[in-house]
Amino acid sequence: MTTHTESGQATGMTRRDVLGIMGLTGLVGAIAAIFGRIPFLRSLIPAPRPATRSETERGEHHWGMVIDLSRCIGCEYCVYACQAVNDVPDDMRWNVHVIDRTAAGDIFHLTRNCMHCQEAPCVMVCPVGATYVREDGIVVMDYDVCIGCRYCQAACPYDARHFNWKARDDVNPYEPTWGVAEIERRPRGVMEKCTFCVHRIDAGLERGMIPGVHREATPACVNICPVEARFFGDLNDPESTVSQILASRPTIRLREELGTEPSVYYIPPDGEERLDP
Repeated sequence: MTTHTESGQATGMTRRDVLGIMGLTGLVGAIAAIFGRIPFLRSLIPAPRPATRSETERGEHHWGMVIDLSRCIGCEYCVYACQAVNDVPDDMRWNVHVIDRTAAGDIFHLTRNCMHCQEAPCVMVCPVGATYVREDGIVVMDYDVCIGCRYCQAACPYDARHFNWKARDDVNPYEPTWGVAEIERRPRGVMEKCTFCVHRIDAGLERGMIPGVHREATPACVNICPVEARFFGDLNDPESTVSQILASRPTIRLREELGTEPSVYYIPPDGEERLDP
């Protein structure tokens, strides 16, 4: 990437070069302040995107997920499909399986991916606007902008973000049994997380498909569930499956008392009214 100073002189330094030269590891907060004061350095960082969806124009769609814990059998098919389709290494899973017990002592299985919060703490703390909430409610990453400060990881109350410590040359053990990688591997030094398979959603909409109805436009974890415990669709559409479920079944959201406004809902296991994984 070539950037220019205010005088118009070109420089071949990338943002990562600047970070390496200045030895910024562990000092991102201080450097962010410096970047704001020096014109040349400020030019290397794009203007931050809106912090939360409540501060942006809400779009036509609001994509969300419902997971039925009374159906989930803990097979981890959703985990494996996510690993394959999104080419995620096994030590930083985007979709996590947790085994817990109800108040009555009965075992249940919970899978936890990114909650795609509308008031996302990870977005609020990002100093460079590398993570943001789209108009359709999906929280996404711009890997070209991310500087790897890990503020978002510390802020996320769901442990949904993972740091990419190394460049990868491994073979994904989940391919091709559980799917084939549909997106590029992320570079070393950036944060990663579940995207609701946004590449499928966007491509599907362009082809006139309905996410949550047409498999090609629906997250891999939803498609592969053998017991139909996962549902996906438009929360803004009262006729969508997810909206119909929310209107007819008791549901909860994880740690919603924090005001994060998650886009993932859970149908609790029988006899359980609250979860706190």
